[in-house]
Amino acid sequence: QVRLVESGGGLVQAGGSLRLSCAVSRRTFNGNAMGWFRQAPGKEREFVAAISWSGDSTFHADFVKGRFTISKDNAKSKVYLQMSRLGAGETAVYYCASRDSESWRGLFQYWGQGSQVTVSA
Repeated sequence: QVRLVESGGGLVQAGGSLRLSCAVSRRTFNGNAMGWFRQAPGKEREFVAAISWSGDSTFHADFVKGRFTISKDNAKSKVYLQMSRLGAGETAVYYCASRDSESWRGLFQYWGQGSQVTVSA
């Protein structure tokens, strides 16, 4: 069964940090690349970061480079998004996603329910 569960969201002040976690069912995790997306109120969902199955390759959207870092722990079947220097405009629901490929390039087929991140000014 495909299962991705995000955690770690919450309220943080602008300039603060937060770490999101995504627990992934073993079947969905093994061999799959992982990614993080977000959707702000009234806006379309946008890509944030992705990581290959091996963890050797990562990609971050330009607007988070140097502030956000995606990582994974294959032993725990978890993927993380460390966020720092958050801005008020980054309030959004953050989604964990997985795709049936070791490479992060391409569409993601599996999605979590999302974790709300609220950044106060």
